[in-house]
Amino acid sequence: MREIWSLFKPKLSPAKMSMLLSVWLCCLFYLLFQGGKTSVMLFAMVTLFGLYLLFGGLNGIGRTRGERSFSGELGEWGGVLHAGDQIRVRLHLEIPGFLPLPYVIVRETLKRHSGETWSFEESLVPSMNGSGELLFQTPPLERGRYAFSDTECVTEDIFGLIEHRGTFSARGEFRVLPRTADIAKWQLLDRRNRLLGPQSVGNVSGRETNQVGGVRDYVYGDRISRIHWNATARTGEWKSKEFEYESIPKTMIVLDAFEDHYRSSRQFETAVSSAASMLEYGSRESIPIGLCSIGREVKVFNPLQGRSRIHPMMDHLVDLDPKGSGSLLAGLESALARLPKGAVLVLVTPLADSPVLDLIRFAQTHQMSFCHVQIAESPVSEGEGNAASRQWISSLRAKGIAAYRAGSLDELPAVLGGGTR
Repeated sequence: MREIWSLFKPKLSPAKMSMLLSVWLCCLFYLLFQGGKTSVMLFAMVTLFGLYLLFGGLNGIGRTRGERSFSGELGEWGGVLHAGDQIRVRLHLEIPGFLPLPYVIVRETLKRHSGETWSFEESLVPSMNGSGELLFQTPPLERGRYAFSDTECVTEDIFGLIEHRGTFSARGEFRVLPRTADIAKWQLLDRRNRLLGPQSVGNVSGRETNQVGGVRDYVYGDRISRIHWNATARTGEWKSKEFEYESIPKTMIVLDAFEDHYRSSRQFETAVSSAASMLEYGSRESIPIGLCSIGREVKVFNPLQGRSRIHPMMDHLVDLDPKGSGSLLAGLESALARLPKGAVLVLVTPLADSPVLDLIRFAQTHQMSFCHVQIAESPVSEGEGNAASRQWISSLRAKGIAAYRAGSLDELPAVLGGGTR
């Protein structure tokens, strides 16, 4: 009964209701006391007009249904975007009812995991059967998880006297990965690099072991013994086994996620993008690589080989925000039991001097190699503290410790490749 009453209950305000009633009574008295065709016609018109306004809920805007779909990069990446990408949103509406609608205003709200919101407002003219389609494009999006909240539809009667509203929920969730740079070469993990130390030195292109490290697409010329029959039967496509290599140094990316260590959000985004780029490089080169983010919570992902193995790490970086304050050394000590022995610790942080020296001593004490990737607040070419940073980097390298400095993601490939320090 409540749903039926919600359709027929008057949507007029008290002032408009009293005005309509007054006009109707005047027409009624005019019909009763004057008579004639004019009074009958006038009374019929006002009565029909009043009924239309009173039962405007029959236009069906409160029962609108919708379906949302994405096109563009989101379809190509299977639900995954990279920071800076845009997507086109297609919203199909079905509005039940038989009363005509002059137009419908659709209001959408896109929410990010951090609480930021973007509002979109578009109008459309429904067809005679009450269907319509809306197409709009989002602005360039930063990394994070996004979801559309309830969609609001607003319309008015054909006279513009009464406003009708309705809401519906059309699922629309997606995630945006951090920006990444294509690292062609990482000098630190070169087999001839002596900065790794004796406990981690290994031939990156060593012989394969009998340990299966993953599954890859079949390449013409693969031996029959390499074919992964279970994966082939499951997917319907030829798949080959991917074996782990001997003596590959296990690498742990240690990301500083303390808010008070960064001067700006841009600097933290550069650090996250740098870590994501190094993870992609490790997976592409079949290097066992893991992630340890140290912030209010310490999260450790063990080093694994293969492109599919870094998905949980990249998923963790999607909504990682800098929080709180604390000590990197204390966080690394709490994660010591989960760190592989003889690993290469790659610290990504804007810090320098004593906090980093404490971590170097920690790594040396536990037979680990160390690398420092310092994230500057601005690109190296624009920075004012270049002299002090160069001295810091040079002092570490003089001690046999790999050290690099990058002020932007674009500088990272050249820096890690050995072109810039």
